[in-house]
Amino acid sequence: MSELLEYWPEPIIRVQSLADRGLTVVPDRYIKPPSQRPSTTSDTHQGDEQIPLIDLSGLESDDNNIRSSTLKQIYEACTEWGFFQVTNHGVSPELLHRTREVWRGFFHLPAELKQEYANTPKTYEGYGSRLGVQKGAILDWSDYYYLHLLPNSVKDHKKWPAQPNSCREETEEYGKQLVNLSRKIMKVLSKNLGLKEEYIWESFGGEDIGATLRANYYPKCPQPDLTLGLSSHSDPGGMTLLLPDEHVAGLQVRRGDNWITIKPVPGTIIINIGDQIEVLSNAIYKSVEHRVIVNSAKERVSLAVFCNPKGNLLIEPAKELVTPDRPAGYEPMTFDEYKLYMRRRGPLGKSQVESLKSPR
Repeated sequence: MSELLEYWPEPIIRVQSLADRGLTVVPDRYIKPPSQRPSTTSDTHQGDEQIPLIDLSGLESDDNNIRSSTLKQIYEACTEWGFFQVTNHGVSPELLHRTREVWRGFFHLPAELKQEYANTPKTYEGYGSRLGVQKGAILDWSDYYYLHLLPNSVKDHKKWPAQPNSCREETEEYGKQLVNLSRKIMKVLSKNLGLKEEYIWESFGGEDIGATLRANYYPKCPQPDLTLGLSSHSDPGGMTLLLPDEHVAGLQVRRGDNWITIKPVPGTIIINIGDQIEVLSNAIYKSVEHRVIVNSAKERVSLAVFCNPKGNLLIEPAKELVTPDRPAGYEPMTFDEYKLYMRRRGPLGKSQVESLKSPR
């Protein structure tokens, strides 16, 4: 398996370099099959339906009714949508803005400086332009930077960009605050399942939990109706905390047969359930497919923090949630084994978590 992941199967082309050439057509390698294109799937025209917007200050309220209402809103968001946006989350708007903009600055550095951090499929750590190692695969219209925040044993600041000058410092502080927020939300998710507050956090390894950051760069695209910035997938990890671009919509969430384009709300963080929490909850919580569309007039930058189980821990449905009426829906698997699926094949809808389902 490691040999398979050692090198990319083809030379890497930076999507940003294609956009900067002023192309008027999208190269064939990025053109999606008609069924996957945003223009031919039923998608963005559903009125004002949006993922839930939840004020987290309600969790600290002295009013029991407000606390209960906030818990209920989070439960319903996790069971019905798999996504929600949070306000009053405790992370300063200034830190959110600075961190997103310092990463925008990275993507606008000269190509040779960015290339010093070029990644390989063995770890994905660094500056990248594709997911999956299948030769000839249709690619997504995006570049990214992927790095480890936790555990400290794998975090290496030397693998983080030295420029812009404040990148490492801002990313370190941002990572700490987002991981703290994830722990707070995991407590609520555990409590709402009738489990002890720290159940999910401890199942993920407690202080040995994994956390990574991916800075996403979606360049302007001459034919956004033919491609995607990121193909449809559910997140393989535990929980994702996304800081969207405040000025350019791009994230789409599957709702039944439709795609909802999420309107960015300034200062909010988007939370979504990953496959590992779907498994732990025995499918009470939903890990939902999502994708990213691109824009012909504007670039887009977003930051995703992924909070994941320690790699060698078996993840399976919580025993308390397995009953004769609701038997265990998934086979146990470590996250190390699980994430190889996407690293080899790239984003492929819900096929990954579906492959874990127990025979009934």
